[in-house]
Amino acid sequence: MEKGRAMQSGNRYSCRRIVHGQWCRLVTLTYAATTLLMQVVTFQVQAADTRIRPNIVVVLVDDLRWDDIGCAGHPFVRTPHIDRIAREGVRFRNAFCTTPLCSPVRACLLTGLHTHHHGILDNINRSEQSHRLKTFPQELQRSGYTTAYVGKWHMGNDDTARPGFDHWVGIKGQGTSFDPVLNVDGERIKFTGHTTDVLNRQAVDYVRRTKAKPFCLYVAHKALHPELTQRDDGSITDPKAARFLPTRRHSELYADAAIPRRLNVTDTLQGKPALLRDIAGLPPLSRATGTDDETVRDRLRMLAGVDDGVGLLLDALKANETLENTVFVFTSDHGYWYGEHGLSVERRLAYEEAIRIPLLIRFPSLIRPGSVIDEFALSIDLAPTLLELAGTKSSQQMDGRSLFPLLKGKHPADWRTSFLIQYNTDTVFPRVKTMGYRAIRTQRWKFIRYLELDGMDELYDLQADPYEMTNVVSREDASEVVKRLNREMDALLDDDG
Repeated sequence: MEKGRAMQSGNRYSCRRIVHGQWCRLVTLTYAATTLLMQVVTFQVQAADTRIRPNIVVVLVDDLRWDDIGCAGHPFVRTPHIDRIAREGVRFRNAFCTTPLCSPVRACLLTGLHTHHHGILDNINRSEQSHRLKTFPQELQRSGYTTAYVGKWHMGNDDTARPGFDHWVGIKGQGTSFDPVLNVDGERIKFTGHTTDVLNRQAVDYVRRTKAKPFCLYVAHKALHPELTQRDDGSITDPKAARFLPTRRHSELYADAAIPRRLNVTDTLQGKPALLRDIAGLPPLSRATGTDDETVRDRLRMLAGVDDGVGLLLDALKANETLENTVFVFTSDHGYWYGEHGLSVERRLAYEEAIRIPLLIRFPSLIRPGSVIDEFALSIDLAPTLLELAGTKSSQQMDGRSLFPLLKGKHPADWRTSFLIQYNTDTVFPRVKTMGYRAIRTQRWKFIRYLELDGMDELYDLQADPYEMTNVVSREDASEVVKRLNREMDALLDDDG
């Protein structure tokens, strides 16, 4: 019996050894399998990170005011597809361009640099310089993106492809509103139809056939720019002959709509000596020199064609199953005058109607739908923002700042509280021919320092005077404000903050 117990005890001990050995081997195998699984998962995550780099679509509209779209509160305009970007993404309520002039600000958007750094100073033919720009699509291209440009380049009349784009659809100069000739990858082709519709089709076709790699599509519309006759140097033969030509299907849109006007259409211009100057051949500025109702309607009719194109792009992205992984940006180069301060076509001045722009961004994996951001966002911020979203660093120092933390819902304590505005005189519009300036806007103040007009500087208290009706630069208690803003402006010009 004792022997039997001993054998049973030995068997139990032997069983424990066997079980322990099997357990050890099981643990070892499990650890090895787990390690291998972690390595596989890590590889898959890394591979997924490469695969999920977002596509980028930028829709740039020419001369579109910040308040001309439905989501900004316009009383009658219908922009359902543009409004969708805001509803499913974010709207920046304080977005501004840093140079309210087409060619310079287009370079600002592409380079992330201020005008005095990228060298596109005005609207005169800048073709040669524009071929040398270091743009964010070039950085994306180097990081593995395929890139495309569709539309109006508007830095000179040259329609040939610029560096940084694998696919190029370009318009020569200002182009025409109907039946455009486009340079498509080096071949000039005449298309039939309204230019907005033609560009929309080109953009959608690109999205439909581009799937293998992450892509960046930059669509620069001719709309809402008028039909103009342009010389070879980029200047305009007769600015007063500008006509806004919508698509025929939109030609009767808003026919009975009453045009809203801002309070400053009643500005008497007292305190604005720069605008009161006698310019040979031009009438004094007044309500009569502002933009008439039908011209405003035609601009909004042109916008309807752009809105159609936004809808088509969203549909194409959804059909490609890439919509939710696409950063979709909708913005403008600068604003336009609807008679504020008696102004119409000039649009180069530093008042709010020229410098404020719409900025809407949709990217569901990052942005909470229906977000609104009030921090200052600038045209020079587009390039660094898109590069960060693409996981790519720029090879050059940029003046702009990535909006990424704002898109995440953060409110950095060190975010900018002021920004620089600049304009260099050119020869297109006689009224602003010698009105080059440097300006600074803070949350409360705007100070405009003219470069060639002595004694005509302007200062506005935007809290008390949001319509910029009363120039307080000569007021005794404003002298310290002017000194401080001059210093701050000079610092921005030196290092761009």
